[in-house]
Amino acid sequence: MNRRIAISSLVFLLLLAAPNVAVAQSYARSPATQAQLATWRTDIRKTLYIPEALPALNPQSFGRFSPESGVVAERLLYSTTYGMRVAAILYRPEHPKGKIPAYVLINGHGGDKYSWYATYTGVLFARGGAAVLTYDPLGEGESNIERRSHTRAHDFVVDIPSIPQRLTGFMVAEAMQGISYLQQRSEMDPQRVSILAYSMGTYIGVLAGAVDPRIDAVVLSAGGNLDGPKGYWDSGKPMCQGGSYTALIPVLGDRGAVIYALNQQRGTTFIMNGTADSLITKPNTQQPFFDDLAKRVVEITGTKKSLFETYWFQDAGHRPSWDTRPSMLWIEDHIGFPNWTREQIQQMPETHIGNWFIKTNADVETEFRTEKSEAGINALGINVPAIPRTQLNVLPDSAWPDRNHSLIYETWLGRASSDGSSGIQASSRSKADLLY
Repeated sequence: MNRRIAISSLVFLLLLAAPNVAVAQSYARSPATQAQLATWRTDIRKTLYIPEALPALNPQSFGRFSPESGVVAERLLYSTTYGMRVAAILYRPEHPKGKIPAYVLINGHGGDKYSWYATYTGVLFARGGAAVLTYDPLGEGESNIERRSHTRAHDFVVDIPSIPQRLTGFMVAEAMQGISYLQQRSEMDPQRVSILAYSMGTYIGVLAGAVDPRIDAVVLSAGGNLDGPKGYWDSGKPMCQGGSYTALIPVLGDRGAVIYALNQQRGTTFIMNGTADSLITKPNTQQPFFDDLAKRVVEITGTKKSLFETYWFQDAGHRPSWDTRPSMLWIEDHIGFPNWTREQIQQMPETHIGNWFIKTNADVETEFRTEKSEAGINALGINVPAIPRTQLNVLPDSAWPDRNHSLIYETWLGRASSDGSSGIQASSRSKADLLY
C-alpha cells in the first residue's frame, strides 16, 4: 500500500468520498430549530462513520494499585467501534463521598495513559474526590504494536479516501465509550461526567461534545480554535484532523460556529490557551477570534446561556493547563470537587512542573520540556508521585504478544479499510477479540 500521498489530493478524495448527506442547511432564520441541531449531530456522525448505536462495553478488569494513600488506580479494557478494545486506567478516591464527578482525559499527539499529565491529573483529581479515566489513543501506548509512546503512528497518510474521517470518528467513539463506562459505574454521578482535552484532543473533545449530549462539561487546553477554510485545522495533520475537518464543510458550513452551538446546547465549555503558543493558537486565533466565534454561535442559537468561556495564560506556550488554579476554580464552580471548597483551592500550594520533571525523571518529549511549554506549568498539589510505566500496563507482559490484536492500530486500519462505505464494524469477530 502506498502510505503517502499529496495532502491536496487527499482532501479532494475526501470530499468525493464523504457519505451521502445533505448540504448544510442555512440558519439565516435564527435561532436554529431543535430539528436542525439534531440533523447537524446526525450528519457529523455520518461523516465520521460513528454508528448511532455504539457497541456494548464488555469491560474487563486487570487489577488495581494505589499510587498513594487514598487513591486507587484500576487497569481495564473496554470495547469500542470496529471490534476494537481500549486500554485504560481509572483513577478514583478510595473512599468516595456520595456520587462523584468523573472525567475522560483525551491526550494530545503522542500522548497516552503513560503521559505525565495523565498520571498527575489522575492522582490530583482523585485527591479532590473525583475520578479520571485516561486511555491509549490509537497508535500510542498499548494501542501501538511495539507498545511505545510518542510514536504518532496514525499520522502516516493512507491512500484510502474514507480513512481520515473514520480515524477521527474512531477517536471520538473512544471518548464516548469512556463516557459510557463512567456513567455505568455505581460510584459515579452520571450527570457529572465531563471531558478534559489537550492539543489534538481538543478537536476530538469538542466533536464528542457536539454529538454526545450526555457530556456535562468540556475543558479544552491548547486548542479549541476551530477556524475556517484552509486554516490550521484544515491544513494540519491530514489523517486525524485536516481530512475529517475538511469533510465537514458540506454538512456544516460554518463548522466552528455549528460545532460550538451544539456544545452550547449540551452544556458548559472552558477553553484555555497560552498567548505564546506557537503550535496551535497563533496570533490570528486569540481572543478577537473567539469573540467573533461566540457572536456567530449566538446567531445560530439565539442565546448566550452556556456559551463557551475562554482563559489566557500570558506568555505561555503549548500546555495541558487543567491542573492549574484558574482551571481548578472553574471546575469547582461549574462541577465541584467533593473533597475541596473554592477557598481551599485558592490556598492550595503549587508544584512547578519543570522541577517535578527533574525530581521524578518524568518521560516528557524534549520539545515540551521548556519553560514556555509544559515545564512552565504551576500545577496545584505537592508531592504527587510519578508512576512507573510498568504499573500502567493493562495487559501483563506475558499476555501482551497473544492478546494485543484488538488494541493495535494495524488491526484497526485493516478493519476500517475493509468496511467500505457502510461505517459498520467488520463482521468477523472472535470471542477473544471482544475480550482482548
